[in-house]
Amino acid sequence: MTEKNPLPTCAVCPVEVPERICRKEEGKAPANCPTTRSPEILRETLEIMKDPDVMEMVRQASIQEGEAYGDRDKGYANIRPIKPRIQETIEFAQKMKFKRICLIFCIGMRKEAEIIHRIFKDNGFETISVMCKAGAVSKEEIGLLREQQIDVTNFEAMCNPILQALTANHHQSDLNVLFGLCVGHDALFLKYAEGYSTVLASKDRLLAHNPLAAIYQYDSYYRYLKNPL
Repeated sequence: MTEKNPLPTCAVCPVEVPERICRKEEGKAPANCPTTRSPEILRETLEIMKDPDVMEMVRQASIQEGEAYGDRDKGYANIRPIKPRIQETIEFAQKMKFKRICLIFCIGMRKEAEIIHRIFKDNGFETISVMCKAGAVSKEEIGLLREQQIDVTNFEAMCNPILQALTANHHQSDLNVLFGLCVGHDALFLKYAEGYSTVLASKDRLLAHNPLAAIYQYDSYYRYLKNPL
């Protein structure tokens, strides 16, 4: 990008958090800050939010964010988290008056998906659930050799996130909840899904579906990530 339109790099912002322009009215900002350098994008954002449905989604998401903390009356330094994500997902869907939820899940997490499906049903939602292998399309049909499969000796169905998305669209899901989809498959689902989507959990085969464990251990067990893979 040119100096006139530099790429934003908020993750490595040099300004201390309390002093950032995005945290206080008279804050500081680096030269590539999207808050100060992209007024046209901000204007477009505010224009989109004029849609009443979008505004209600924005408003309820912010309300849910606040309700996730306890002791707010004791000052910002004393707030504490009080709700797991599954609870927040249910509460947000209720706030939005959603009726139908579609659980999009991985076959490797089917036991957990059964519990989640029950939780949604018990909270009054009409619940759809679509597993990744639905469609039973052979991996060989997408050009994989047997040695590229997980099970190299038998038929193996491909994960089919596009089918999952189209199924959710067909049944007019109010909210899609992604649970344990593979990297890439989740991206495809999000591209082709028409309804709102949220992620309950991301797949991490090695770390019991806790991808942040590698980040927390960046200076020790996962220090090899400091070098290009």
